[in-house]
Parts: sequence; structure tokens; C-alpha cells
Amino acid sequence: MSEMLERIIDQGVGRTPADIVLKGGRFFDLVTGELIASDIAICGDRIVGTYGDYQGRDEIDIAGRIVVPGFIDTHLHIESSLVTPHEFDRCVLPLGITTAICDPHEIANVLGTEGIQFFLDSAVETIMDIRVQLSSCVPATHLETAGADLPIERLLPFRHHPKVIGLAEFMNFPGVVHKDPVCLAKLDAFQGGHIDGHAPLLSGKELNGYLATGIRTDHECTTADEALEKLRKGMHILVREGSVSKDLHALMPIITERLSPYLALCTDDRNPLDIAEQGHLDHMIRTAIAGGVEPLAIYRAASVSAARAFGLRDRGLVAPGWRADLVVIDSLENCKAEIVFSAGRRVTDALFATRTPVEPVGLDSVKAGQVKAADFAVPYTQGQTSVIGVLPGKIITEHRRFHLPAEGNQTGLDLGQDIIKVAVIERHGVNRNHANGFVQGFGLKKGAIASTVGHDSHNICVVGVNEEDMALAANRLGEIKGGFVVVDGGNITGEIALPVAGLMSLEPYDRVRDTLHHLRQAAFALGATLEEPFLQLAFLPLPVIPHLKISDKGLVDVDTFTLIG
Repeated sequence: MSEMLERIIDQGVGRTPADIVLKGGRFFDLVTGELIASDIAICGDRIVGTYGDYQGRDEIDIAGRIVVPGFIDTHLHIESSLVTPHEFDRCVLPLGITTAICDPHEIANVLGTEGIQFFLDSAVETIMDIRVQLSSCVPATHLETAGADLPIERLLPFRHHPKVIGLAEFMNFPGVVHKDPVCLAKLDAFQGGHIDGHAPLLSGKELNGYLATGIRTDHECTTADEALEKLRKGMHILVREGSVSKDLHALMPIITERLSPYLALCTDDRNPLDIAEQGHLDHMIRTAIAGGVEPLAIYRAASVSAARAFGLRDRGLVAPGWRADLVVIDSLENCKAEIVFSAGRRVTDALFATRTPVEPVGLDSVKAGQVKAADFAVPYTQGQTSVIGVLPGKIITEHRRFHLPAEGNQTGLDLGQDIIKVAVIERHGVNRNHANGFVQGFGLKKGAIASTVGHDSHNICVVGVNEEDMALAANRLGEIKGGFVVVDGGNITGEIALPVAGLMSLEPYDRVRDTLHHLRQAAFALGATLEEPFLQLAFLPLPVIPHLKISDKGLVDVDTFTLIG
């Protein structure tokens, strides 16, 4: 190490040429907010020189360009990109995302520790720095059937892995507030370490109790007032903009120079079609600045503030001694990455080719068996029927009630009010549960859409107008080992196979992107009105966010945490 330190010192002082020098541009000083004209010298994986002129063995002309620190996505589920960590690396690193802090919560709910190990093995090989949080809620609740159970004893063997930061989003906030022993055992084991939060709409003294356990972050704020209360109580707020949950515009009032040290950015769940069409964290930065946010505030949140919140003390500034995660952009406002460095390595296709592949897991995780149209029947009862109300752009839903028509002894649909059927089918081979209900807000006029991506337990979720189409869509998922399927009048009009735990494709991200574009058009042909019908479908079974959800055990009133049907 002393020899390496000598090289670093000599290159920083200028005695010897640096390994790489970026010349002729400016860098954004996130301490002072200045744009500084200066060379940037790199030795190995770190920056060794700024505020001066340097000579380098490899000199790169960046005249007219600006250098900013690499961006850090502080909370995401890579599974929602529908590609493996290796393909996610290739998809977003060229956009400037040099660090991703992921929670493999989705694959863990399907495969347990095997899924976590797959992510850790992948993180060792990726060019970007993928850090892993240990999934804290598997299963998410007792109200649904998952494919695995991860008590604290199964998490602790991973705790000291070099890619592990701490305990992932503690989404069972009612369990914390009401002192559930399983929750307390996990929190107790990670006292003094990092514990990620997940507390939508939690406030007042219940929020105090939740935070008193050592939880420090939250990505679920949907209003500025909610975020301000949590900031005042010491939380680091992760501003989210995903494919379904879009909170950036609502939270722009808090993204200020004063508050930026306590903010970070995250995507949570974002698919490759949106990444291709809009971008990733770079999209958030552009959108925020266009909305009036100070560039200093949003760039701090995207890098140094994020790094400090998660104990990554080596990155986030363009300064000597800091990790050389750098993004050369055209302008602060446009934030288009032209050159990216990850730990001092220029990101190229050749660099990606140096990675060692990791064997996929969970290739036989869809074990639902065959269903038939009659399985989707809902017996008719007098009075009002509970209906899940979808809120576009949000994963929270409403508990609505309607008088639905009778069709013989069955409850019928009401297309005039956009009310269709929804079902969840247990697919892990545990109990073959099957629950039916109704949903409003998808816009479908015909056909069916089905998915094995169904947060959090990832059972089969299917919505539709026609029971035969619903059965065909659900059964097709078993044949392709998981994914998304669109059916129209007995014909499969679109599908994508996601055989890795029923969540991720084995195809390159650009092929997945193109297939998703076709899928979206197939869904729109059914009348779908939601911008992201597949991800919106994926969140319908999520039973830990108010107000009404469907699990494989039935409809769940989350306000009271009870099954109502």
C-alpha cells in the first residue's frame, strides 16, 4: 500500500504525470457552488488533483464540458428494471449512475437467501458499485403468501459482506410501532448500523417511536409537509421518482440549498423503457432544475449528501482523495452524460466485457398450476362490493364501494364505471391460494393482463374483462416461467419472459426495452389508460400501503390490517 500511496502523492503534487487528466473543462464544486476551471488528475481509482494544471499519461480534452460527481441511487429494487444486475449495470452506468444501493426484497421474497446471494455475487462483478441492503420484511406481512421466510438468523451471515450496508427498508412500520417480536429482533441486531426506513404517511408520536429504533431514512414521502416533519425529526429524505411512484414534483419545495445536505435521490422501481425514453437520476436532475430547483441543491442530493447518508465517505465530491466516480456532462441544466468514470475507469463496452457472468437463479419459481375461467367467479351478494381504486402515479390505493350488477348468481363487471376483475394466484407452490376481487382505474374494455411481478410476495396478479382470457394469461405465465402476458379474445397479443425468479429477463436490457414497448401498445389496445399498466398491476397486491389491496388470501383493508373478503 505504501508504494501506491507514494504514487498518489507524487501525482497529486505533480512530480510525475497522473494516470489520467481531464483537461480544458470545469468542475462543479459542491462545497462552494462554484464552477471551477481546472484540470482533474486521476491516479488509479481516486482523484489526486484539482485547482491546477496537470500532465497525464492519458489526457482527455473536455473543453466546454462540466464534471460532476457520479450519481448515487439511494434506494431501488433492481428487479423492477426487469433485468439482471449485470444488465442494469450496462443500462444505467453510462447515464452517470456510479453507485446503486439496492434492496433485493423482490427476489428475496421469492427465493430467500439464494436471491440475496445472487445479488451479492453480481455486485462483486459489476463495474458500477452496487451496494446491498439486507431485506428486512420477508414475508412482508402475514396477509399474503411469499416464497420464503427470512428471520434475523438467516440475515446475519450476510451482515459483514463487503457489499452490504445494513438493513433494508423497514416497511412493516405497524409492526415496529406495535412492537412485533420479529420486527424487534431484526432492529435489535442492527442497532448501531444503518437501518433504512419506509413509513408512508406515518406522523406524530408514532413516527417518533419508529425513529427511536434507529431508522434514519425514508423514500415514501408524497408531500412536502410530510417530508418536512420527517426532516425536522432527523430523517434523511430520499426523493423518489420511479415508473409508478412519482414524487419529485410534490417534493421540489424542499429541495433547497439549506436542506440539500439531508436529501438524496432514488428511483425505487423504474423499468428500462422509462430509462431509455427519459433517463434515470439524470432525468430527475433535469426535471428539478427545469422546475426551479437550484442546481447546487439537486447535484448535492444526487451525490455527496447521498453518500454521507449511507456512510460512503469516499465519494460524492470532485476533490483530491475522493473516489474517481465522475460524470462529464454538457451542462448543469441538460445533464447529459458524455463520459463516465467508475473508480477511475472510463466506462466503455470493452470495460463491461471484463465482468465475469453470474449463474441465474430461480428458473423454476412459477409453480401455480393450471387455472380455468370458473376460478375467477365472484358469488353475488346483496349490497355494496369493495373495489380497489387505483390512483395513477401512486402505489397507494383507495377502498371504494359500489353496487355491482348480478349475472345469475355471480357478481358482474361495470365497464361504464371502469370496474373489472382482479385476481391473485399463489405461485410458489405453498398452498394454491386464489383470491378474486374488483378494481377500478385500469381502463380495460376487453381482454386481460397478467404478471408474476406482484409486490411484495410476487404471486400471479391478473386483471381482466373476460374470465377465459384471464385464465389463459395466468396459465401462459407458467409456460414462460414468469413475466407479463397480454391476452385479447383468446389470443396472446404480447408477452415477455422473466424466468429469473419470475422477475428478471435473461435478455439484454435493450431487447427488454423493445419488448416492453410492444407490450405497452398491446395493453393500450385493450383500452388501458394508465401510463404504466404493468407496474401499476404489480403493485396491486402490495398490502402494506393504505387503503385496500388484494393478496392471495383475499381483499385486505390495510387501515385495520384485516381480510375483508
